[in-house]
Parts: sequence; C-alpha cells; structure tokens
Amino acid sequence: MQTNNEYTLTHFSAKTGVKELIQSYRDTEKFIAYCEKCNRYKACWACPPFDFNTDEYLTVYPVAHIIGTKITLSKEIINAYQGKEKCTQISYKIIQKVREDLDKKLLNLEQQHPESKAFFAGTCHICPIGSCKKIIGYPCISPEKIRPSLEALGFDVSKISAEVLNIEMQWSHNGILPEYFTLVSGFLTKEEITSII
Repeated sequence: MQTNNEYTLTHFSAKTGVKELIQSYRDTEKFIAYCEKCNRYKACWACPPFDFNTDEYLTVYPVAHIIGTKITLSKEIINAYQGKEKCTQISYKIIQKVREDLDKKLLNLEQQHPESKAFFAGTCHICPIGSCKKIIGYPCISPEKIRPSLEALGFDVSKISAEVLNIEMQWSHNGILPEYFTLVSGFLTKEEITSII
C-alpha cells in the first residue's frame, strides 16, 4: 500500500486462464463500438483498429494475471475538486501519475519474463492528446513503451474488476469525485508467476 496526501494505492491481483477470460469477459463487437465513439479511435497506436490479429495476439498465452490498482482518494481531494471540469482535471492528473509507475513495472515484468505481454490500464499517455503519429499515418515514436489495454481488445474491464478482483468500479457523478478509481491491467504469460505487483 502506498499513501500520499492525495490518495492511497492498493494493488490486487488474480490469475485465470486466457481462454476463460476471453469466453467470460470478451465481447469485441460491443466494446469496440464504444471505442469507435472515442476521439482516439484510429488516432492512437494503443487504440483500435489494430494492424495485427487481436485473437492471435491473445491466444498464444495460456495464463492471464489481472492486476487491479485501487486509487482511494483523500477526503481533502474529493472536497477540493468539485464540478465537472475540476473532477476531470484532477482525475486525469492522478491517473496519469499512477499509470507512469504502473506501466514501468509492467514493462519491467515483460523483461523478466520474455514470453509475456502487458496490457495497460487505459490508453497511451506518452504523446499529448491529438498528437499521436497514427493520425498522419506514421509509426509510433515509442513502440517499446506502449501497450494496448484489455478494453481496446474488447474486454469488459468493469465486469472483470467486479468478478475477478471483487472491486466494483466507481466513477465521478454530477461533478463529485468517487471514493476511489480502479485501474485494471493485464499480464499474459506462458508460465505462472507468483509475484506480479
């Protein structure tokens, strides 16, 4: 558990089979339709549509490690950032900060376990919004640092969080921050790993 004056971080993890994960939690048609409504669709290398076969990308790995990162917000932060605009700004700032550390840890895990693949909790944060090179048809500037999210490959991360990690997701509502945010990352491997995060 990590604590600062803005939030407390708690990590959870669970292991399942990739086939079971796909069967129970993947609905590509439904969730890619949500992606199509986002301004990052076709405009970010970590988002769909992808230039690779996503089924093959997933099924080479038998084991799925699901990592939940619960960001419990301090009462001071919840009280200080009310209103839709303020909620959005502080949410993005905190999630981006947590993701920086989390993404590095997942990439380090890939190095330690060569036959593995990380899935980040959300879209890419490397380039400023609207400046990904995919927009102009150029390759990614940092392919070694980006990974797709589970939702970008059609998974229901809210259901995964609730049923696999036993954490119900919360969101801001009417300009009020939730008690906590939940980031859901994935780590697919060809072997079982005892320690993830």
